[in-house]
This record gives sequence, C-alpha cells and structure tokens, in this order.
Amino acid sequence: MILAGDIGGTKCNLALFDRREGAFQVRFKEHFPTHEYSRFEDMIDAFLGAARQASAASAQEPILAAGFGVAGPVTGRCVQMTNVKWAVDGDSLGGQLGTRHVVLLNDLEATGYSLAWLKPDQLLTLNAGVPATGAARALIAAGTGLGEAILHWNGSRYVVAPSEGGHCDFAPRNEKEIELLRYMKKADEPVSFEMILSGRGFLVIHEYLNPSVRHSSFAQPGADPAVEITQRALDSACAVCVETLDLWTSIYGAEAGNLALKALARGGVFVAGGIAPKILPKMKDGTFLLAFRKKEKFEELLSRVPVQIVLNEEAPMLGAAAEAARALGEASAT
Repeated sequence: MILAGDIGGTKCNLALFDRREGAFQVRFKEHFPTHEYSRFEDMIDAFLGAARQASAASAQEPILAAGFGVAGPVTGRCVQMTNVKWAVDGDSLGGQLGTRHVVLLNDLEATGYSLAWLKPDQLLTLNAGVPATGAARALIAAGTGLGEAILHWNGSRYVVAPSEGGHCDFAPRNEKEIELLRYMKKADEPVSFEMILSGRGFLVIHEYLNPSVRHSSFAQPGADPAVEITQRALDSACAVCVETLDLWTSIYGAEAGNLALKALARGGVFVAGGIAPKILPKMKDGTFLLAFRKKEKFEELLSRVPVQIVLNEEAPMLGAAAEAARALGEASAT
C-alpha cells in the first residue's frame, strides 16, 4: 500500500493507492483544507484515522512507501512551503509512517511524473502540433500559485527538472499590460508572473480594469473572488469580468509560450493546475494559443508544439504515488 499526497497552499489531497495491473488504483482518499492544520503530521494522523474507520484492511496493512508533491522547493529531505508556513520533513514522516521510502517532490515535479500515467480522456488537446520524439517537454500550472517545470528524456523515461519560474518578473507585452504592471508596482515591490497567473490574480486584474465595479465575494470573509469573476465572465454577466478573464488567459498563454521557448519544448507543453479545467471554454477559444505562439521569429516553431490541458486535477498525487512506487522498484511507465 502506498500513501501519496498533493500538498498545496489552499488544500491537500491524500490517498492510499494499490499498484495493480500496471496502474494505480485508489483505495481511500480525502481532501483537507490546509489552513485548518498547524503541522502536516497532524493532517497525516487525521487522514490515517479516517482510513482506519473506512476500512479494516487499511488499518492492518502497512504503508510500504509514501510520496508527496509539495508546493515549494525541495531542499534535501525537507520542503519549506511557499504560500503557507509549513515545513514538510521526509525523515519525520518516515518515522511517523514506519517506512524509509518517503519521496518528497515539488508539486510540479509530481505532476510531471503523472503524465506517463494519465489516460487519453484526462488530456484535452488545444494544439495537436507535431511532437518530436525524445524532445524536451514543458509543464505550467496555475492554481493557488504558478508552477513551472521542464521534462527531459533520459533514454528510458522523462525526468522532471523542477523550477520556481513562476516567480520570475512579469513581462508586459502591450500598453494595457504595461499599465497593469504600473498599477501593481505602486507598492514598489517585485511583480512576478505568479501574482497575476494564480487565483488571486483575477481580483488584481479586475480592480485594475475598473475598481468601481464590485461583486459580493470581494468583501466577503473566506470567499474566493476568482470563482465569482470567472463564472460571471463565462456567463457574460459582467463586462469587467469578461475583460479580466480575457487578459488573464492571454498572459497565461504568453508565459506558457515563454516557457516553451526556454525549454525548446518540441515534445509538447502541458497545462495543469486547478484553474484551466474550470475555464475550459475560455482556454479553447483561441486567446491562449494566440498569445502562446506570438513570439519574435518563432511563431512557426511554436505552432508545431503540441499543447494539452491536464484535466485530472489529482495528477500531482498520481505522480507522487508513481515515484513512491519507483522507490520500491515497482513503477515502470515511461
């Protein structure tokens, strides 16, 4: 039995997996709000308690290995999370779980390792392109934050190189985006792509475009304005929301194209994270791909790069399970 998790700044997904017939099958899973726990170890205890109540077999069978995709850079056997004050320690978790096989991954690294295990219906193609065998791939994921990674073929499988590219400086492309940067620079602090290409970016853009237009979630404690803004945009219920989603999607496409060029990702670009599946009509209307391709001298090259959206929002957990199984010598998908 393998324990795997996707550990994010907003929520954490945890599951027990069995490895059967060349695939990973979920035995038990739960979702937890991150902010309700002061330590990751306490959440693990709560999860295992729930698993024991749900299944006597889960209570008796040992955990052979564990893998966690965590929103933050991995340093040795520890991850200091980026958007929450948690430290996830591999050695501490190994003692808690009774296994020396604990794998810690950056969340994008975990998502990257899931790609080999995704079913065709868990991917939506924006651009079929012409994939080059063995060429580099790129992965970008907007959610609570913005994650980026590059995948390299090592002769037998794709190996993921994690990064913190989402924290690179925002690069505006036109007058509207230049003014957005000026608006965000009022605090005289660095403006990263993540500050825009994340859930919190929708409210920033909306207030930049028209601060006089307010919606109920903007001042409601605990509410997420991104949900209301994107839904009103998709329903064409608010002109400012429509413009907000359009600008956000265009910037997302532009940064995905930037990453594709930096990686020379002729093997494909994968768009993951929690936001893209929730705004699929907008992702498919051409705004994203137009910005993705519109680069000096390389529009033709980028038009041949396959672009796919990862629809399985639990992909990081699947990738973490696969790498935990690999630590036991069990995983073999390429």
